[in-house]
Amino acid sequence: MDWVRRHNQLYNKGERTYDLKMNRFGDMLHNEFVNTMNGYRRNSMNRTYEASRFVAPDSDVTLPDSVDWRAKGAVTPVKDQGQCGSCWAFSATGSLEGQHFRKTGQLVTLSVQNLVDCSQPYGNLGCNGGLMDRSFRYIKDNGGIDTEEAYPYTAKDDFCTFNKSGIGAEDTGFVDIESGNEDALKAAVATVGPVSVSMDASTTLFEFYNSGIYNDPRCSSIYLDHAVLVVGYGTENGQDFWLVKNSWVEAHTVSSRFLVLLRF
Repeated sequence: MDWVRRHNQLYNKGERTYDLKMNRFGDMLHNEFVNTMNGYRRNSMNRTYEASRFVAPDSDVTLPDSVDWRAKGAVTPVKDQGQCGSCWAFSATGSLEGQHFRKTGQLVTLSVQNLVDCSQPYGNLGCNGGLMDRSFRYIKDNGGIDTEEAYPYTAKDDFCTFNKSGIGAEDTGFVDIESGNEDALKAAVATVGPVSVSMDASTTLFEFYNSGIYNDPRCSSIYLDHAVLVVGYGTENGQDFWLVKNSWVEAHTVSSRFLVLLRF
């Protein structure tokens, strides 16, 4: 595509902070891509669960300049959601995997399919979208969530086959970070662990992102349609960024597995 080539020419000149690459989404219409891959459904769901608000550490607590929970062993390998709008479930399991690691020292891959199939009574819609807080509430009330080994991912809606003998982790509750408060998010990532977040992934630039610090002025802070997991932060060439685990895996392209997003 000519516009991808032109963008990358600007990137090579230092006029853009990230490059693009044609990928499997190039065979999809853009609205098909958005409707299929972006399953965060905050604005279309009425059922809500109130959570406590995250309280940042005292101002005299110095946060590290950079954090990468992958290096600490708290992040499982990236998985591919396939043609299923289950990003919310990948985000939720990733967050709980990190907390389970911090508590037990064991990194366990949890079942995304367990959430896809079993959390509909809490307002989630399987491959048609969902929310992380509904997932955490389901896991708490359910007494836990199965491991990926016990309940493998199939990238499609199915009957719930949860089995308590396969439980890999539990949760006792969750807290919310104030929307748009990046200082609070930084504090949470530094002191608590990987954090589930949502973002606008509806732009064509994001669709074909390859590497570098993603920065698109058209990216909305209000229209949020994709759930991901913040696993760290840092600074590169004077630009602060978030290190983000996604659930889209492009074959043979390591850079598509983790995103680097500009902090504002």
